[in-house]
Amino acid sequence: MRGAAAFLQRTWKMFPADVWGWPNSHSTPRYYSGEKKAPVLTVFIGGNHEASNHLQELPYGGWVAPNIYYLGYAGVVRYRGVRIGGISGIFKSHDYRKGHFECPPYNQQTIRSAYHVRNIEVFKLKQLKRPIDVFMSHDWPRSIYHYGNKKQLLKMKSFFRQEVENNTLGSPAASELLQHLKPTYWFSAHLHVKFAAFMQHQTNSKEELPKATKFLALDKCLPHRDFLQIIDIEHDPSAGDSLEYDAEWIAILKATNSLVNVTQSSWNMPEKNGLHGKWDYSASEEAIKEVLEEMNHNLKIPCNFTLTAACYDPSKPQKHVEPVHTINPQTTEFCARFGLTDINDRIQQAKDEGSVRGEYEEEEEEEEMDSTGSAEEPSEYSTDNSGLSSINPDEIMLDEEGGDEDLSTCSVDPSPDHPPDFSASFSDIRIMPDSMAVSSDDAMDSTNEELEKSGVSKQVEEKSLSERPLKRICGSENGNTGIKKIKRRNQAIYAAEDEDKTE
Repeated sequence: MRGAAAFLQRTWKMFPADVWGWPNSHSTPRYYSGEKKAPVLTVFIGGNHEASNHLQELPYGGWVAPNIYYLGYAGVVRYRGVRIGGISGIFKSHDYRKGHFECPPYNQQTIRSAYHVRNIEVFKLKQLKRPIDVFMSHDWPRSIYHYGNKKQLLKMKSFFRQEVENNTLGSPAASELLQHLKPTYWFSAHLHVKFAAFMQHQTNSKEELPKATKFLALDKCLPHRDFLQIIDIEHDPSAGDSLEYDAEWIAILKATNSLVNVTQSSWNMPEKNGLHGKWDYSASEEAIKEVLEEMNHNLKIPCNFTLTAACYDPSKPQKHVEPVHTINPQTTEFCARFGLTDINDRIQQAKDEGSVRGEYEEEEEEEEMDSTGSAEEPSEYSTDNSGLSSINPDEIMLDEEGGDEDLSTCSVDPSPDHPPDFSASFSDIRIMPDSMAVSSDDAMDSTNEELEKSGVSKQVEEKSLSERPLKRICGSENGNTGIKKIKRRNQAIYAAEDEDKTE
């Protein structure tokens, strides 16, 4: 598995996305087929570089391979008393209020919108009342950079400066969840840089105890990059070593089942504004008790991984096969057990009736306009940033034409003469929680640096802006850029064989 930041606890590990189905990954099929097995329990969420058709089979979560569990579009599980939540995808305002209408075979629009966060998932997570220990999102919560060493961040990623100063970098939906859930830890990825922050939450009343969140994002899984962090989290040593459902989350899924939407029409979640008869879908203690009784107090998630596609065999070249819409037995079993709507079954029914496909074909031109955010009524959020509207030279984008050339000569990464100084804010010893600590001096330096208006800072910013086009497009020696293509960097890393295969 390559391309994901890894956060390891002593007996399990978490990936905040870009894990499953990474392009040209040699290891993923071997885990899926059972040839290899993850040595420790792995819990992950989806990002924007996944096998969307496979993850879509598990909207409520499930096993993508033995010992590797996907949290679904949004989900909460428990392991040894630790409560783990997460939301998959990245934020795009023009898709935020739509239902999950996409299904294979995808077109140029739905292949991207399939991994965009939807308001119903945020709404469900906001119904949670009990404390969350660990939460994962792929893109960063907006504004989190104000609670860490912002100066060091901008030194490493200078092209973030404008969005940081405008406070548009990251996901506003994730920021809303951060303020509501106030988890002990929040882990993210997406921006390909290691960054730690400490956010002290405001209390709503004098009786409420103050809470704080330790945030950490890691870099890409590449040599000499900070992509790994080991942490120690308090847990129940007497608890079993099985992954478990969360009773409150199951109760919320049952309560919000009537809100499931599989159309691309924009819609708003119920709120207390006089337009909805019900807006509180949180789980009462009675509802949680009913879930426990239905399950006979056995919350263990069954190890019911099922193959739904032919396993890849490199010795037998296969022709390109268009992905098909698949109903996963795990989801069928989960929905039958808790009385929930199988989203994929609902989509399939709509397809059979010709409503979803016909509706899309009629609105295809309008949808293309939506991709720019210009043909749809405004979102509840005022911007359409997913944390990468600035050009990130480390980002691997969908490349329709392929291309394996190395763009290292086109990157505008820090020069060898001015290497990033990790010691300014990060510990070389990757043991938590000390390595996540961000001093008040760092935060003050960040604030003072932002207020600086010296000629030097302006010159650096202008230089960054002038060099920006070089980050994704390599021109010829005569200055002709030719066809603008996004190509994969460090291709040799992805093409390399697994170490155990060469032993």
